[in-house]
Amino acid sequence: MSKKSAGLIMYRLRNGGIEVLLVHPGGPFWAGRDEGSWSIPKGEFRDDEEPLDAARREFREEIGFEAAGPFIELKPVKQKGGKTVMAWACRGDLDPALFKSNTFTVEWPPRSGKIAVFPEVDAVQWFPLKVARTKIIQAQEGLLDELASLLKEPRAQR
Repeated sequence: MSKKSAGLIMYRLRNGGIEVLLVHPGGPFWAGRDEGSWSIPKGEFRDDEEPLDAARREFREEIGFEAAGPFIELKPVKQKGGKTVMAWACRGDLDPALFKSNTFTVEWPPRSGKIAVFPEVDAVQWFPLKVARTKIIQAQEGLLDELASLLKEPRAQR
């Protein structure tokens, strides 16, 4: 069975354009990576959980803020590893400097027997659509395209 995630793409209108809120994953694997490594706040969910409820929960867990609707359902995208990402857009405006992420534990360095704790998200930032396209994981670019289309902004080319 393929994995599935649910997430929110928060947007705001600034300087005549759309800005989106993206998160940078924490932990040693993503350290030092920038372009092509940012994501919408998202996470896996159980079969008995409503995807939109999961998306709102993940947003709260990853950045410490509640997102309010209305929520606009976007077409799911499939990531390289086969995971399907279901997403909803919502308008909002929050200060990324105030984010607070949950944490996870992992053996680090590998095979060392040492357990390390890392934030699930180590950075949160607003990006204009054009910049967001260079930052976001490639498979999630379709979410930006659909959002731009829904909000009537020309597709931001890379």
